[in-house]
Amino acid sequence: MISQRGVTSWMEDHQAVLYIAAIALGIVVGVATPGTTSLRAAINPILAALLYATFLQVPAADLLRSLHDGRFVAALLAMNFVVTPIVVTALFVLLPSNDALRIGMLLVLLCPCVDYVIVFSGIAGADNQRLLAATPLLLLLQMALLPVFLTLFMGADLTDVIDVAPFLRAFLVLIVIPLVLAWLTQAWAARKSAGQQFASGAGKLMVPLMMAVLFTVVASQIPRVTDDLGYVVALIPFYITFLVVMAGAGVVFTRVFRLDISSRRAIVFSGATRNSLVVLPLALALPSGYELAAVAVVTQTLVEVLGMVVYIRVIPRLLPDGAESPPR
Repeated sequence: MISQRGVTSWMEDHQAVLYIAAIALGIVVGVATPGTTSLRAAINPILAALLYATFLQVPAADLLRSLHDGRFVAALLAMNFVVTPIVVTALFVLLPSNDALRIGMLLVLLCPCVDYVIVFSGIAGADNQRLLAATPLLLLLQMALLPVFLTLFMGADLTDVIDVAPFLRAFLVLIVIPLVLAWLTQAWAARKSAGQQFASGAGKLMVPLMMAVLFTVVASQIPRVTDDLGYVVALIPFYITFLVVMAGAGVVFTRVFRLDISSRRAIVFSGATRNSLVVLPLALALPSGYELAAVAVVTQTLVEVLGMVVYIRVIPRLLPDGAESPPR
């Protein structure tokens, strides 16, 4: 009989294959089963559970201390709010002249990820502890800057149709609540053996929770994608190009800040992964005539989760351990 620890180790060793299997199963179930769009309501609770398990792995003191690393934070913000908008500008001019598709693409590509990037980057040996510390800052800044970016790209008229309420809910549900619960669990574990056992058990659920997130997102959104397959096919090359360009740009750009390899990997992942699960409610809340915006967001989600499976193999090769050392 395989021990529980053996099962956990096996799942950790085969994460990439398991994630692909979860995506494939989500596609099959979403296409074959009517009503899977109702699974949308389960995305945020499962994602919150995943982030709780992730936050639980990092002591609160270390998490707060990481945010004081000015060089890392500066590189992270420059990557997401300077380099990324430049790349998006280059792609934007090539898009079809459809306002709904364009606004959907802008919504998703201009907002850095604050959720599963933590897990994927950690698999690739990135310093996801520092990313964890920066997630509230990334979410608050994208809330503030998104109207500015949309005005620059699309004009002032379209900013009035964007509702910021989903961002505020995401900040509470995906960041504040899981983080506070993780800190309370850590305090419990420091005092009681039952808390230690609970925390250890929760940490072993990270791979199953990630599989559940990927399955739920894909199964709930694939019907929307198949209904507008022509637009989906047109968008896929743009999103693949974004992932390829951001990998190269991140590898080159992070050299300027002379960070260690694990920090550079973290910034590359942050620049490439987008906040699709949080901005999807924004796209769905747009008025009549902008339905294709949600299609653009969902398509990016599907391309990105497959792209992250590739990233966890490729980025460590582009930024191998021991390639460079930070200055003393």
